[in-house]
Amino acid sequence: MLGPVILAASRSDRMRRLVSAAPVTKQVVNRFIPGETVDEVLPIIEDLAGRGLELTMDVVGEDITTPAQAEAARDAYLELIDRLKPLELGPRAEMSVKLSMFGQALDGGHELALKNVRPVVEAAAEIGTTVTLDAEDHTTLDSMFAIHEELRKDFPQTGCVIQAYLFRTEADARRLAANGSRVRLVKGAYKEPAEVAHQHKHEIDRAYVRILRTLMEGDGYPMIGSHDPRLISIAQELARAAGRKLDEYEFQMLYGIRGDEHLRLAAEGHRMRVYTAYGTDWYGYFMRRLAEKPANLRFFVRSMVSKG
Repeated sequence: MLGPVILAASRSDRMRRLVSAAPVTKQVVNRFIPGETVDEVLPIIEDLAGRGLELTMDVVGEDITTPAQAEAARDAYLELIDRLKPLELGPRAEMSVKLSMFGQALDGGHELALKNVRPVVEAAAEIGTTVTLDAEDHTTLDSMFAIHEELRKDFPQTGCVIQAYLFRTEADARRLAANGSRVRLVKGAYKEPAEVAHQHKHEIDRAYVRILRTLMEGDGYPMIGSHDPRLISIAQELARAAGRKLDEYEFQMLYGIRGDEHLRLAAEGHRMRVYTAYGTDWYGYFMRRLAEKPANLRFFVRSMVSKG
């Protein structure tokens, strides 16, 4: 039950200071976040692509408090896209964005986020790739889905993320599957109340399978965001049952977690996309990675003890 505690810590300024100040933290963070700048991550992108993997790139950062910060986040993605252009990777390197970075929580945030994300989607389309809108806590989702729908009018390849632990997600999945959306399904990585979300692993896993079946049987493009071997196997079974070819769905996993599995799936002919984050504002992202899986937390604690 450490997950909820860690998620609460991800919003604590005091914990942010303590974790950030720990000498070993940077070494451990590098396992999940391979760089702070575009220059640092470009070699990683080229290496992963050379291994037959695809990528979705995330410039980390969520605590936006001013319109200027939101514009800076937009510009960081535009710089990334500009630097990706010479690599000619097309859809093999897409972008993942959190609308909170584009000002969603500010006054007039829905319109501001749409205004800031649209140039990123346009620039991505110009180099032959696309953008996926990440899901955040449940209070932001109506805005996210509305922005997704608006962007798809001009850029139908724009994707979105749904979270299996939320009660609403089965209905969201039916709607998205029917209209042919690109949809990444994840378990969920935010602290949500029992009124809106499943609280137990077995309930979340069952919901994940039900939702994934809906996506596989629908008209969209499912993206399976999971490291769970059992769910990966079930996803393959559901894809076969739905008559999907290997290029009609994909697996997505985080950089730094189960790297051998990334390569195994790619070698079998699956589309395997690595979620690769970079940037200086890594704390919230890093803490959610610890909360998602006990092994990640054990890795961090062992590293702190051995380096302390």
